[in-house]
Amino acid sequence: MTHTYKITGMTCTGCKDKVQHLLEKVSGVTAITVNLEQSEAFVTMNKHIDTDVLKSALKEYPKYQLTDKEVIENVPVMEEETKTWLETYRPILMVFAYILGVTLLIEFSTRSFNWMQWMTHFMAAFFLVFSFFKLLNLKGFAESYAMYDIVAKQIRSWGYVYAFVELGLGISYLVGFNPLVTNVITLIVMSVSIIGVLQSVLNKKKIKCACLGDVFNLPMSTITIIEDALMILMSAWMIFYKI
Repeated sequence: MTHTYKITGMTCTGCKDKVQHLLEKVSGVTAITVNLEQSEAFVTMNKHIDTDVLKSALKEYPKYQLTDKEVIENVPVMEEETKTWLETYRPILMVFAYILGVTLLIEFSTRSFNWMQWMTHFMAAFFLVFSFFKLLNLKGFAESYAMYDIVAKQIRSWGYVYAFVELGLGISYLVGFNPLVTNVITLIVMSVSIIGVLQSVLNKKKIKCACLGDVFNLPMSTITIIEDALMILMSAWMIFYKI
């Protein structure tokens, strides 16, 4: 049985993802699709769930108001638009390609390729570009990030701070500020960040990845793990090299 509910208060994809995540945790819910444009939620359940129970799932966020709209018998939940793997991850692949291409060109232009210098340039560009996307909609990013990051779940303000931490790291790599300190901070921050990513991917949770902020609707996947792991490995390698 699929019920349709009206949900008001959703203003962005971060709101949509949060509402979907909260309702998915209700016992008896087997599937859910939230339509941001229509302010609707299609909830499939294996037993009757009182509307008040669903409302209570959103009680921590009073701006989201759920009301019963209609009941649709034996109608499958609305499927989201099907995309190929390349179509889904094209934005982040293009960002990586641009960063990789530009930093490689910088090194080749010096006529002597230096791996340490290239990694420094790559990490500077990585953090500056990724923080830029997060800062375009800081609130949307923070809300999405709090859905899976182990620190942001406990300290909501960490999502807001994290975007500026990335910006600071990007500037530090760019100007060469105390490489050892910069790499140690990167190693710690990214190691903590990857824990929530691993938990979400291994548990096969359908959560939006906040790596490019709230601009692109990218699902959490091994791509996110690779992204964080790459920063961890590079920072660890440069720490070892300096020692």
